[in-house]
Amino acid sequence: MGSGKKKAKRIIIIAIVSLVVAVFVIMPAISLLIYDSVFGGRFMTAPSRISSVDDFPGLERERYTVISNEGQKLAAYHYFREEQEVKGIVIMSHGFGGGGHNAYMHCADFLTKNGYYVFAYDVTGNDESEGRSVKGLPQGVIDLDHVISFVEECDRFKDLPVLLLGHSWGGYSASSVLNEHPEVSAVCAVSGFNRSSDLLEAQGREMTGPLIYLMLPYLKIYERITFGEYSVQTAMDGFENSDAKIMIVHSEDDTTVPIRYGYDIYYAEHADDSDFVFVRYQNKGHNSIMTDELLQKAVDFYDSTLIG
Repeated sequence: MGSGKKKAKRIIIIAIVSLVVAVFVIMPAISLLIYDSVFGGRFMTAPSRISSVDDFPGLERERYTVISNEGQKLAAYHYFREEQEVKGIVIMSHGFGGGGHNAYMHCADFLTKNGYYVFAYDVTGNDESEGRSVKGLPQGVIDLDHVISFVEECDRFKDLPVLLLGHSWGGYSASSVLNEHPEVSAVCAVSGFNRSSDLLEAQGREMTGPLIYLMLPYLKIYERITFGEYSVQTAMDGFENSDAKIMIVHSEDDTTVPIRYGYDIYYAEHADDSDFVFVRYQNKGHNSIMTDELLQKAVDFYDSTLIG
């Protein structure tokens, strides 16, 4: 064989080996490092932003402990008002990155004023709950699954209709968990997304640009290994597997969870479905959307669900 052919053969072999290394070693490693940089730590509410129950006159709470999938203890609170007439219990699931449920105490205050118990909790790795990290987005669904089961089995709550309110990560969790709990009466999903990989794509584009599309297959495999079926079930699956009434809320200018990853998907399929209510804002953003105006819409939606 001529020296030219030998050289060409070596180049081809090196190229193939380099490609194999890139596909099976370098890219997976980079993908997992980025995943760990996002989900590998705990999230705590900044001390300057922590609310107290004393900030809301008349609001009471009792602490509970919910055990999740790996034995980790989740801090949970029942919010209520003395001698209130109770229509149902709203389980609240919080968003990602700012700590646990504390930022949503104004929601608990509003809902209890309108006749609902509220059960709120910190997801694994957030605020008062155990866990070295939040692990990943499907963990939110896993924890909510365990919280709903706890509430339904608790003597104080077991005869009450169960309703869900979730924002962002919590909106995804509250919708996807219908696969495990089709008996839930109603869900209000605010600024949520359809599947875990949707937010990985949306936020990954901000971090890595088009490179995220090379990483997504590895991230999906990692989540499937780590979280099992929870990682592949979607909000749309949950809607199909449940008779729950659904309220979808999103703002067009949301850059954290773009509207195309949630609301637009659901609207395309369920716009004419009488079991769905769609609320589309133009300028509420992502973190400023949980206003009293929206909470009143949620209360009206819950009321109509229970009456109807």
